[in-house]
Amino acid sequence: MAVVGMGDGAALGLVAAGHPVTADAAAAMLGAGGNAWDAAVAAGFAATAAEPLYTSLAGGGFLLATGPGRAPVLFDFFTAVPGLGRVRPVAPPVAVPIAFGAATQTFHVGPGSVAVPGLLPGLLEVHGLLGSLPLAQVVRPAIEAAGLGQSAAPMVRVVSLLAPVMARSSTGAALYLRDGRPLGVNDHFHNPRQAAVLAEIAAGDRNGFSDDELGGAVTSADLDDYRVEARTPLSLDLTGEGGWTNPAPAFGGRLVALGLQRLLADRRGSDRRVPDGAVALADAMVAQAEARSRLVGAVQGTTHLSVIDRWGNVASMTASNGSGSGEFIPGTGIQLNNMMGEEDLHPAGFEAAEPGSRIPSMMAPTALALHGGDRVMALGSGGSERIRSTIMQVAADLVAGRLTPAEAVEAPRMHWDGSSLQVEPGMPIEVLAALEERYRVVEWDHQDLYFGGLHLVATPNVAVGDQRRDGVARVVAPADRVQ
Repeated sequence: MAVVGMGDGAALGLVAAGHPVTADAAAAMLGAGGNAWDAAVAAGFAATAAEPLYTSLAGGGFLLATGPGRAPVLFDFFTAVPGLGRVRPVAPPVAVPIAFGAATQTFHVGPGSVAVPGLLPGLLEVHGLLGSLPLAQVVRPAIEAAGLGQSAAPMVRVVSLLAPVMARSSTGAALYLRDGRPLGVNDHFHNPRQAAVLAEIAAGDRNGFSDDELGGAVTSADLDDYRVEARTPLSLDLTGEGGWTNPAPAFGGRLVALGLQRLLADRRGSDRRVPDGAVALADAMVAQAEARSRLVGAVQGTTHLSVIDRWGNVASMTASNGSGSGEFIPGTGIQLNNMMGEEDLHPAGFEAAEPGSRIPSMMAPTALALHGGDRVMALGSGGSERIRSTIMQVAADLVAGRLTPAEAVEAPRMHWDGSSLQVEPGMPIEVLAALEERYRVVEWDHQDLYFGGLHLVATPNVAVGDQRRDGVARVVAPADRVQ
């Protein structure tokens, strides 16, 4: 686990993210005197270069912003259903089986799986409204990351899973395969064509994509209609403590709130280290799952980053490209999302959703204000269906004050998958026995990214990156200030 802190010393800012390049981009902005939103936008751009199978300029996301004297706001730049004014026929998404060990899951990709993207306009909107540094400076780390590249080691597992999708196009194969095999730990990944697009963005010469570039069902009317929405976050009432998370039409925040409120009101307590508390936690997860079954599902690939700056401003951002469509914007190296091919998001069928409507999401960037607002935390997680349970159990520990941020992130997790309780190793024997009396328990032999990747920062100066998803943490010290 990546944990950093500075004791009682003052910090210029705190960062936790899913890749060193992403975290370093944010830290560079804080060191240059930028605020949390400069840092988050820089990290958002950099993540598309360093974590391209989790996020993309042609994907979507959410950013929760708050700070002293500022009403919290949730920027919704998630994907939308395409097809406004559509006249050309579009082939349905193509099924591609992907092997997950002994199990096989079918992904739906191709041009028909592409939704209207929102990440690029979202990052530009946040920067324009809240940023303080020049756009060119904010985008520079992403340009360098895409152009110079980095070790492929952090993406090897995901590349190996998605190799059949990447192999569908010459661009995907050139970027993610070497002589027909997925990238390995000793390979180098770089994307100079994306660097050129990022340079256009930095210069103010590009602020989106055309319908011809996106193809599929996306029309010029879709792009004209798309708006980044500034929403009032869902408030969390946590037994005297407070916080905010993602509101409707996303449903992840509502499930986090439901689980937390049920858990914190349970007389058995919420301490997952003791039998009664662990069973109460499992019961709350079942309640979350039952509520979720009345909604829709969750996207496959997500990444999260958390930032707090020296002024107490907070940015909590989660982004996704789904599992990727296998389609790339010509000449850019940028993979398009497959949100219209995610079966769980379209239970009534891929053609049933109304064009122009937002696609629902499990993503739930969150902020907590504890001890009367004296301690502020930003947190969130990737992990598809596990987002709701991961945030709930870590937040419950933080609200109760029984674990430090690092301990709460590191502690063994559980997740109810609808039929079994998946449990990480390290639970006390008496806790496992109590759970097994009530549930079918599947105990894992290792911590795994299946259980999410929760990256957390907390005032005064603690940052925690979740090693389940290669998390990294940065505390930007006064000595790191760029003169």
